Amino acid sequence: MISANDLSPAQLAALLAFHGDAGVEWLLEEEPVDRFAEFEAMKAARGNARVAATSNRTEAPASQPTARQTAAAAAPTPSRAPAPVANAPAVAIPDAQAIEEARFAAESARSLAELRVAMEGFAGCNLRNSARNLVFAEGDPASGIMIVGPMPYADDDRDGQPFAGRLGEMLTRMMAGIGLTRESVLLSNVVPWRPPGNRVPTAREADICRPFIERQIALAEPKHLLLLGNFTARFFFGGNDTIHQLRGEWRELAIGGINVPTLATLHPQDLVTAPINKRFAWQDLLAFKARIHG
Repeated sequence: MISANDLSPAQLAALLAFHGDAGVEWLLEEEPVDRFAEFEAMKAARGNARVAATSNRTEAPASQPTARQTAAAAAPTPSRAPAPVANAPAVAIPDAQAIEEARFAAESARSLAELRVAMEGFAGCNLRNSARNLVFAEGDPASGIMIVGPMPYADDDRDGQPFAGRLGEMLTRMMAGIGLTRESVLLSNVVPWRPPGNRVPTAREADICRPFIERQIALAEPKHLLLLGNFTARFFFGGNDTIHQLRGEWRELAIGGINVPTLATLHPQDLVTAPINKRFAWQDLLAFKARIHG
């Protein structure tokens, strides 16, 4: 097994990035270890060894403690207290308070730029503690077309932009099929911070992030909205229906005082894992294209 001491800084950084992408949040041992006490005990043991080597006596009296006994005596008894966790929030605020603070921060923003600043300073969602980046809306807010996914994935979190990596390439091809580009629409996610291990956001996390995505839609004022995936469709439409039950049907979504014609379809991840879904997504995209062109 390779020790961490044998790795270069670049290799250590790559290893930490790998653990982060795999969903590992903290690296802890089973029991807390007092490294300062270990170091002091080691110094004491080495000092006793030097004294013994220079001594003229051939053997120590039976009552004299050995270096190992001295080191053991110097080390304090291990405590059962939990090890401190780095970067953990000092105080957890109640859910209702976090939602209210998110709503206040979102409604105070008068532009997408102000909203991004507000979200960068928001500390009420636990997801930001494990994510690398805030993944904010990207593209053309004036296009009248907005595409919303569920959450950032590993590539999005690494690059700090929505729909990066392999899934982003799939979405780019999907849009190209109906004459759209990344630059000609506004791309965003319901949740702006990547959940550890790409897990589905909890109901609490979704509720806290709701004011932010609704404010993005209200500020952008899209004429047409495309929702990607099961989580996103349920988030906006409610209920427990699957994306196969919710897709392909136009609905009026009332957000921020505006009504937006909205269509749900499958997420690029659904097409990667089950290519047969491509035909359903293509049907939805053609319906979206027909609607945006009148």
